[in-house]
Amino acid sequence: MFRQKKPVKQGLRIIIVGCGKVGSTLAEILSNEGNDVTVIDKDSRTLETLTNNFDVMGIEGNGASFTTQEEAGISNADLMIAVTNSDELNLLCCTVAKQVGNCATIARVRTPEYNKEVQYLTEQLGLAMVINPEYEVAKEISRILYLPSALEVSSFAHGQAELIKYKVDEANKLCDVRIAELSQVIKTRILICAIEREGDVFIPSGNDYIKSGDIISFVTPRKSVKDFFTQIGVKTNKIKDAMLIGGGKAAYYLANMLLNMGMAVKIIETDKSRCEELSILLPKAIIINGDGTNEELLKEEGIENVNSFIPLTGIDEENIILTLYAKQVSKAKVITKINRINFRGVISKLDLGSTVYPRYITSEAIIAYVRAKKDSMNSNIETLYHMFEHRVEAIEFLIDKESDVTDTTLAKLPLKDNLIIAFINRNGKVFMPSGSDCMMVGDTVMIVTKHTGFDSILDILE
Repeated sequence: MFRQKKPVKQGLRIIIVGCGKVGSTLAEILSNEGNDVTVIDKDSRTLETLTNNFDVMGIEGNGASFTTQEEAGISNADLMIAVTNSDELNLLCCTVAKQVGNCATIARVRTPEYNKEVQYLTEQLGLAMVINPEYEVAKEISRILYLPSALEVSSFAHGQAELIKYKVDEANKLCDVRIAELSQVIKTRILICAIEREGDVFIPSGNDYIKSGDIISFVTPRKSVKDFFTQIGVKTNKIKDAMLIGGGKAAYYLANMLLNMGMAVKIIETDKSRCEELSILLPKAIIINGDGTNEELLKEEGIENVNSFIPLTGIDEENIILTLYAKQVSKAKVITKINRINFRGVISKLDLGSTVYPRYITSEAIIAYVRAKKDSMNSNIETLYHMFEHRVEAIEFLIDKESDVTDTTLAKLPLKDNLIIAFINRNGKVFMPSGSDCMMVGDTVMIVTKHTGFDSILDILE
């Protein structure tokens, strides 16, 4: 079939200050999506690696310097993203950019004191967004611990809908059920958006079967999640306690959240002065000064009986080994934090329970913002998540104008392949649409697709 090529969309001119894990990930994804990206860093070797591997321009220098920003083209830039290791430098970069350019600014701010002042900083400095990777990681982990049967839990429609990733074993009621016949097995309304089977990912149709070993991603209203797990015979026992290895910022944020959820929290941290800080900041938590990779210490502190175990060290290899050890000696719900993405093929074959990638959690909010800024004619991106190692995207669009997708039944829309409309949120009510339903102005609509780079609801059409 002959298809006319659509015109290439105009990308944004983006400057990224700081080429660490998050900055490098953003440079890669945003340049691949057709944006004009310039990166600023003091490390010439890091810049050389980025400019050699991706279609970006590199400027060596101080990102807060007016001269350096001018060389990077700040006067014509649409967006400045400051993601260095210093909160203060990031805020200064954005302040300078607002003074000398006419661009939107995004700053990474990780310090707990600043995190409490996000609204003030955003308003006073005119920031488009403040991002805090450790805080976002903690939020994701707390969502998983709230629903421990799931591998991942992502929220949409302002928390009214959940996208759940779950592994099906051979004893599960869903095993060998045809998707079109799910309603005969369970009463809870869910929509299966994607299935990973033996390393391959596909968007299923009603004729596909669920097999043992499948990792399924499904959408359901939040109030129905626990009912779904009850119906398929999976116990969703409440997590009562958590053992965290490492006492960094992510551990502090997570411990705070878990304590507020009524859990008992124990943190094992090697640095004595940090332990003293945490004992003041988290008086209800148990803080242990010791080596969290020491087997005897872990047993002494109760790893064999703990409900959940989360290694949050800065070393991926330690986190992975600790997770594997915890799975061997306990029945704890384990969650593994992985900073780097090297050897993801090998890592995905390990039984690590749930895994969280801080660099992707951070970058997704920025990518959603960039796409919405590129094309806001008919819709805006509300939420964006990457799934299955970036092979699938889940995007929630707000439909704010009439267009080719509105007031036409879904059955009559010429939708692209490898795409599914997961839910429509209308006036606060979330429902899984049928072919006779329409999208309307004011709705938010979630789509799941193997295509990448959608920035408008119109992209779902052939």
